[in-house]
Amino acid sequence: MNTMLDAAFFRRPVLTVAEELIGKHLVVRGASHMITEVEAYDGPQDLACHASRGRTKRTESMFGPSGHWYVYLCYGMYWMLNIVTGEDGYPAAVLIRGVGDLDGPGKLTKHLKIDRRFNGLSAAEETGLWIEDRGERIDAERIRRAPRIGVAYAQEWAAKPYRFILV
Repeated sequence: MNTMLDAAFFRRPVLTVAEELIGKHLVVRGASHMITEVEAYDGPQDLACHASRGRTKRTESMFGPSGHWYVYLCYGMYWMLNIVTGEDGYPAAVLIRGVGDLDGPGKLTKHLKIDRRFNGLSAAEETGLWIEDRGERIDAERIRRAPRIGVAYAQEWAAKPYRFILV
C-alpha cells in the first residue's frame, strides 16, 4: 500500500528524517523514483546549511513548515530539491541527491523537470511532487553514512556524516 508522507513525518529531527527517506519514493507527476541518496542540513549552527548565513528571501521556505519544498538554484544552473524538516521556524532540510539511476541532485531535477515552481509548496499530490512510503523496508546495514559533498568551506561541518546512501 502506498502512503504519502505527511507533515508529521517531516516534523522530526533532520537526521532522523534523512535516514528514513532512503527507500521511500519521490513521486513527480505520478512517476515514482526510489530515493537512494540524501544529505541533511541542520539549522543556523551548521556552516554548510544556507541558514547559517541568516534568513533571506532565498532561504525563507527553509524556515517554513515541515513537509514543504525548498528549491534553489546552485551555480546558476542546477536546481536543488530539499524537503523542510523539524519545527516551524527552525531551518533544517534534506537535499534529495539521488533517485533510482539518477545520481546527483542537479541531474535528477533536470531529468524530472523540477525547478523553482515547487519552492515553498507542500509535498502533496495536488502540487504534483510528493514522497511516498511504498512498504519497502531497508535494513540499516544497507544505509551508509558519509560526509556531505561540495561543502569544504563549512570547516568541521563538512566532515560530519550527514549524507545517507543506499548500498
